Amino acid sequence: MMHLIDRRLNGRNKSAVNRERFIRRYKEHIRGAVKDMIADRSIKDMVQGGQVKVPAKDISEPRFRHGQGGDWEMVHPGNKEFVTGDRIPRPSGGSGGGGSEPGTGESVDDFAFSLSREEFLDIFFEDLELPNLMRTTLAEAEQKKLVRAGYVKEGTPSNLSVPRTMKTALARRIALGKPLEDELEALFAQLVVARREGRAHQDLEGRIAELEGRLKRLPFLDDVDLRYRHRVAVPAPTARAVMFCLMDVSASMDERKKDLAKRFYTLLYLFLTRKYERVDLVFIRHTDEAEEVDEDTFFYDRRSGGTVVLSALELMKTICQARYPVSEWNIYAAQASDGDAFGADAGKSARFLEDELLPLTRYFAYIEVPEEDGARRSSLWVEYEEVEEARDNFAMRRVAHPSEIYPVFRDLFSRETA
Repeated sequence: MMHLIDRRLNGRNKSAVNRERFIRRYKEHIRGAVKDMIADRSIKDMVQGGQVKVPAKDISEPRFRHGQGGDWEMVHPGNKEFVTGDRIPRPSGGSGGGGSEPGTGESVDDFAFSLSREEFLDIFFEDLELPNLMRTTLAEAEQKKLVRAGYVKEGTPSNLSVPRTMKTALARRIALGKPLEDELEALFAQLVVARREGRAHQDLEGRIAELEGRLKRLPFLDDVDLRYRHRVAVPAPTARAVMFCLMDVSASMDERKKDLAKRFYTLLYLFLTRKYERVDLVFIRHTDEAEEVDEDTFFYDRRSGGTVVLSALELMKTICQARYPVSEWNIYAAQASDGDAFGADAGKSARFLEDELLPLTRYFAYIEVPEEDGARRSSLWVEYEEVEEARDNFAMRRVAHPSEIYPVFRDLFSRETA
């Protein structure tokens, strides 16, 4: 019988096996609780995991127990108001009535379950997939991994291969002992003939004793039999991606719109880090001119001026050609804007995007943040619609409230089915 012993280290008062079983059994409830978090938690707090609440009634399981049986009348110790035989009046008032008085009686609270960051992200992204995912690697290999490279005669005890060592020992004993066994067999035959004919056979008996002694002295395991597993470090190709974040920072993009854009960028970045070993971030902000900046400047530094989207797209192409060649990098981009564009800039931007950028990128997502629900379509939106119809690696959506970010993200990156 084979026994499996789980020797994984568990925290105090925690069980990894029970934890995995609980998540697997109530995954639907946990998944629903995780999806509801997007409406009332910021992205920064959300990606740290935390507690999810599951209705206690949904995790209750049936159980059998012995009942008391019969009719029982008892007065519990410490009671000062009732005696045996008293009848308790039914509470007055109907159900569902509100009031300012505090409620009484027992209630059933939700069951709170803490998820680690890894568990949270596994559930959060489990039914999403990168569109057109193609890992084109790979120039330099910055990482290395150990791979098996046969067996060697020297090594550490932890790398000792017992099966290979025993096979080598058996082969050695057969190779050294077979000639001796064959010679012994021939000598025994000569000894039988010599005894039958009455000839002297002392020399044969001495030779037989010598060969038997040599056979007994053959060691069962010798140092030359030891074999150790050998591993060598080889370059491990690294799948790399770069994520371009483009955003209009003109006066019309207020803090609310920037906050919506930041949440979407955060989701996309976390999603890419689960699919690629290395993800670079490039932030490009623009008004009438575009510039590459760091993250803090991108989100929090204010600028004034007009809106020329084409300048940001041209800067992105320049950076791709200089630092991120298509043969070595998977290029993704997300653009956020309120759609305002100056003059013919919308049309020029759409043509440049379709002809110059989309052939380089794996996926390009455009998120428009209007002033309010039902706002008119912007000129940039109208021009980009034609691009969406012509290209399958471009998608565009509108987001007006934080609660809409996750559904839009799922819509853009829904798992492709055959």
